[in-house]
Amino acid sequence: MKILLLGGSSFLGRAFASEALDRGHEVTTFNRGRSHGDLPGVETVRGDRDSADDLARLADGRHWDAVVDTSAQQPAQAAISARLLHGHADHYTFVSSVHAFAGWPAEVVDEGSPLHPCPADTPPGQPAGNALKAGCERAVLEHFGAGRTLVLNSGLLIGPYENGGRLPWWLERMARGGPVLAPGDPDRAMQLIDVRDFAAFGLDLLTAGHTGRYLTTAPPGNVTFGEFLATCREVVGAPADGSAPAELVWAGDGALLAEGPDSVLPWLELPLWSPDAPEMSAVWLADTSRAQAAGLHCRPFAETARDTWAWLGERGPAEDTDADGRKGRKGAEHRQGIAPEKERRILAALSARGTADGA
Repeated sequence: MKILLLGGSSFLGRAFASEALDRGHEVTTFNRGRSHGDLPGVETVRGDRDSADDLARLADGRHWDAVVDTSAQQPAQAAISARLLHGHADHYTFVSSVHAFAGWPAEVVDEGSPLHPCPADTPPGQPAGNALKAGCERAVLEHFGAGRTLVLNSGLLIGPYENGGRLPWWLERMARGGPVLAPGDPDRAMQLIDVRDFAAFGLDLLTAGHTGRYLTTAPPGNVTFGEFLATCREVVGAPADGSAPAELVWAGDGALLAEGPDSVLPWLELPLWSPDAPEMSAVWLADTSRAQAAGLHCRPFAETARDTWAWLGERGPAEDTDADGRKGRKGAEHRQGIAPEKERRILAALSARGTADGA
């Protein structure tokens, strides 16, 4: 097949490009070339997906069997690409998000759950928000129609080349060793899907001619938070400088959410920590039965952790670091990870109160 990837150079787009090349497809990537290099073997076309002129130049005299869009964040972006490419491609796969569902994360959602009421003609430049992916979906469907569109609502993606800093942060934190603040309930079930499994499933559906919607993430409970952190510690091993290995020190939600300077921001300061609260009660409970019935396969988390740690070793310290020692992508709006000094203060306070559990 001839496949056009809108994006195609970082994380999810890269995973699609790699999998498609491995299967023998002809791959064209369209991006600005500002974040990462394209994989050898792809045809690279430089341009801005927000530019009608650039998209028209891309499409002029060409035709693809399918478009795979991993990068649209605004309805206007999806609308312009779908409008200008609909006569130049037979199929459009759009990677949306579980965020598009109005009831998530408070409610269990499936493919039939209501979406946020974001219209396809939402003006460009709107602040990032959960509703925008729903508007992107509507924009693609408006131009390609249901009979030529596949929507993949992604859950939490992890794996090599991750640019969100969640799994990489925990692996690098374990590598520093010593007491590690482990938040919440170690038995909390999660849903984490390797980006490579997501891309493989998406290409399976695309090449088989499937359309419609698939909620695409791992089955609920494919790993617990305790297993997640313990595996990260095991994969990393002892610190290279000979200091003490990582020791998990568990602290309950209440202790970490208490008012004061040492209150911890869920998700951002301790990545993937979601406190037990009604508004987050279904964050790891999305119904993936349709995707599983269609052949979705999710590898064990230990394999993902090992491969991501190996990639981090090859990549080296490519991320920028702020004054508190927290790492984040260059230009990222938010940084992942708690400041080391803050973590030490909380651990000391927990120890003094005798409320921490070691592991």
